[in-house]
Parts: sequence; C-alpha cells; structure tokens
Amino acid sequence: MFLNRSSQRGSALVIGIFIITVMFLMAAALINIVSDADEGVNLEVLATRAFAAANSGADAAMAQLFPLSGVVVGCSSVSASWTPPDVVGFHGCSVTLSCNQTTVTIGSESVTQYLIGSEATCAVGSCDGDACLRVNRKVEVEARD
Repeated sequence: MFLNRSSQRGSALVIGIFIITVMFLMAAALINIVSDADEGVNLEVLATRAFAAANSGADAAMAQLFPLSGVVVGCSSVSASWTPPDVVGFHGCSVTLSCNQTTVTIGSESVTQYLIGSEATCAVGSCDGDACLRVNRKVEVEARD
C-alpha cells in the first residue's frame, strides 16, 4: 500500500508549522512563569527589608523611651520618625513611629504602659507611575516601667 507522491505533498509542512506553534506557546508560558517568580522574589526581599526596618525603628523608639540614664521621660521623648542608616539593606525605606501611654492601677500600685508602633515602607523604582514595588510592615511593642 504505497501512496503516490502527489497525495503526500505539504503534510510535513503542516506538521512543522503545528510543532513550531506549540513550541512558541510553551516558550511564552514559560516566560510568564519566570517573570511572575522574579516579581515574587523581589516582593519577598522588600518585605524582609521592611520588617527589619520596622523592628529597627521599634528598637530606636524603645531606646528613646528608656534611655541608659534610667529616667523614663514618656512618649514625648519618642520622635515621630526614624531615619534608617544609608546602607544597602535599608535603601528606599522610611519608618514612622508612634507612642501611646496609659496608666493602669493594679490594687494600690499604678503602672504606666507604653505601646510603640513602628511602620516601615520600602519601595523600589519610581512610585510616580506604575513601575513601583512598595511593601509596608508594621510592628507593635508593648512595654511598662
């Protein structure tokens, strides 16, 4: 059962075009997957930086609230922001601080409790347009004297 040559013309060309089309679609899907994974890694790195900046801001606020002299001066001594050092890990990060104090009476003794809030924002790129990645992290610390 041999077919003559006139009935076999063009079949290899159709199969070749089909294979090229399928390979192109697979390559396009792979490019999208790699791009999404790259953006996910960038966001994870920014989130880690923002968390570290928020923790550092909370530490700085606690150092202002409880100085080494041992005299606690209250929330008035805590500044509203903390400027991270100019190092690679904190590049593009800003930190805002808050402090609230309440006095609680337990029996005959009154205790002052402090709530320190530290919110860090880390961004990469120009945030004026759509080419910006921005991550916020907030840390709260409670302390008492």
